[in-house]
Amino acid sequence: MQENTISEVRQFYNQDPMLEWGRLDRHPFEEIITRHYLERYIKPGDRVLDLGGGPGRYSLWLAARGVETVLVDLSDANVAMAAQRAAAEGLTLTALQGDAREIDRLVEGPFDHLLLMGPMYHLLAEEDRVRTLEASLSLLKPGGMLFCAFISNYANLIYLLSHAPDLITGEAEAAWVESVKAGESYAGPAFTQAYFIQPAEIPALMGRFPLKQRHLFSCEGISAAFQDQLSAMPPAQRDAWLDLSIQLAEREELLSWAEHLMYVGEKRSP
Repeated sequence: MQENTISEVRQFYNQDPMLEWGRLDRHPFEEIITRHYLERYIKPGDRVLDLGGGPGRYSLWLAARGVETVLVDLSDANVAMAAQRAAAEGLTLTALQGDAREIDRLVEGPFDHLLLMGPMYHLLAEEDRVRTLEASLSLLKPGGMLFCAFISNYANLIYLLSHAPDLITGEAEAAWVESVKAGESYAGPAFTQAYFIQPAEIPALMGRFPLKQRHLFSCEGISAAFQDQLSAMPPAQRDAWLDLSIQLAEREELLSWAEHLMYVGEKRSP
């Protein structure tokens, strides 16, 4: 069943890599806040693995900053776009197609930092999430940073209320609704096969690995439900809201405002 799920996810992203590339144009605070945290740790000359990096939005940005970057993604079309854009921009980027669960068989470490900003969205089985984290961390240097992103189970609340409130009574959303009521994570059909985590479960999951938590932040800050309003604001107002979003990004009581959450952990020495 899991292999069928992986095939469905791969096909979803293969259909239109430009859709994924443009997603951050539609959600600009997510990219800006994420870069804010990446810049705190990743420096020119570092070696970074961008696992599940899609069509290369962050990989290309890092490569342009002098970071040695290896991108691996499940989607052939995403990998091809990343490689084409790197060539067009004169950037050095290694771009490979592969399954995150087998990353330790696809590339050689060590890496100074690891971006895992995609695979956790689609690994429905716990053993696959654990396998991916184990394989990834085996490639990370002690003292290196893991940036691991999740989709919050409250993300669908934001999406449905903003774009399709009538779907709340539909059969397709029934299982997800029950998971929210029960305070549990959800794994199953969504925009494709997806895993939406209960925010409180993230520290417990990541605490099973040799990691010291540095940050758990909201990638959108407080902006997720208000993208249209923010886009229409004068730049000075929008910048003020961005600054406030960054300042509040790690407030535990506001993490449910987010669609995407990022765990940042430092790999412990053996």
